[in-house]
Amino acid sequence: MSEQIEGRNAVLEAFRSGKCVDKLFVLDRCQDGPVRTIIREARKKDTIINFVQKERLDQLSEIGAHQGVIAQVAAYEYSTVEDILNKAKEKGEAPFIFLLDDIEDPHNLGAIIRTANLAGAHGVIIPKRHAAGLTSTVAKTSAGALNYTPVAKVSNLGQTIEELKKEGMWFVCADMGGDLMYNLNLTGPMGVVIGNEGEGVSRLVKEKCDFVAAIPMKGDIDSLNASVAAGILAYEVVRQRMK
Repeated sequence: MSEQIEGRNAVLEAFRSGKCVDKLFVLDRCQDGPVRTIIREARKKDTIINFVQKERLDQLSEIGAHQGVIAQVAAYEYSTVEDILNKAKEKGEAPFIFLLDDIEDPHNLGAIIRTANLAGAHGVIIPKRHAAGLTSTVAKTSAGALNYTPVAKVSNLGQTIEELKKEGMWFVCADMGGDLMYNLNLTGPMGVVIGNEGEGVSRLVKEKCDFVAAIPMKGDIDSLNASVAAGILAYEVVRQRMK
């Protein structure tokens, strides 16, 4: 599946044929009828719309014929949160889910999906905004894990955490200011929350977590790559589950 679609007819057809469009870039203040139709279709599908200058579209364009619209299409179909919970039920296991708070680097996202699969997680949840989507780069970096690990996209990560708590889940996020991860009880239905590469887990999401886990670090710098942090914390959950 193409990762990027350009031109008015092609983009409109992408929406009408049911393709999963992650983001739509539109020439700011463009009032042409075809463009207004595309925007209307995008809003029906709750697609993120970015109104940008022509220079930005020229920069994004791969074929030099964007006609004021570029659509970025998911390389894989998204699942739902319910699909992820059902996968845990089918396996007869307590849910184990990764939740990613604004992971913007597609290589990090792909690496985390790969780790989630190998750690036995039932799925990954990402937010609609300010996050990498399921691009071909993510698929390649996941080394095939995207074929087996469902990824759901939600409008509000904090709200999703609240809904999953009603299903009996607990949540742990990685943060330097937390308790040493080895001292926490991370057994049972667990969601592992990993924050943005630069800012970490946002305050609103952190406040909804039951545990804040600090990964011990002995070096001269003070932070780990997001995908590495995800792997370390996930395997502490695996270790405790295997006891």
